[in-house]
Amino acid sequence: MKKKLIIGISGATGVIYGIRLLEVLKSLNFETHLMITDAASFNIKIETGLKRKDVEDLATYIYSIDDTGAPIASGSFITDGMVVIPCSIKTLSAIAHSYNENLLIRAADVTLKEKRKLILVVRETPLHIGHLRIMTLAAEQGAIILPPMPSFYYKPKTISDIIDHTIGKILDQFHIENRLLKRWEGYKD
Repeated sequence: MKKKLIIGISGATGVIYGIRLLEVLKSLNFETHLMITDAASFNIKIETGLKRKDVEDLATYIYSIDDTGAPIASGSFITDGMVVIPCSIKTLSAIAHSYNENLLIRAADVTLKEKRKLILVVRETPLHIGHLRIMTLAAEQGAIILPPMPSFYYKPKTISDIIDHTIGKILDQFHIENRLLKRWEGYKD
């Protein structure tokens, strides 16, 4: 059976992470189910120069953020999990509080209730205590908080190296073999 992942791109800066994840999953022949918020659509334009359609073309299935009747809104729709990348604080808060105002949040809520893997690539800094509390609440419900924090032990040379490292960490969470990140092999003098 083909692996299926739900991908939500919300309105935080860093939409390139979501785009790169879609590129990699497409190259691995994964079935992807994509939602893009309006704020994310704006960020795609200003941060990458791409059009929303360019990003949608990377996905297998595309859903309107308002389509709460979509298959991914139901626990009976089997997936391997979901990634919200990037995940804005607004989206994180809605997920943590089960405030199912749109399909992205509903799909995340379903992922949690069905005990499937939900990765939240939270993009905000600095964090105040309210942010930390809602991250804790989401983690207590089963979400994995995976901020895009670069590692430097492998001496990245480009922004793409840094982005790929985070994408590799996400793929690792789903036990998807990849060579996007250089693995620590111990210190050698």
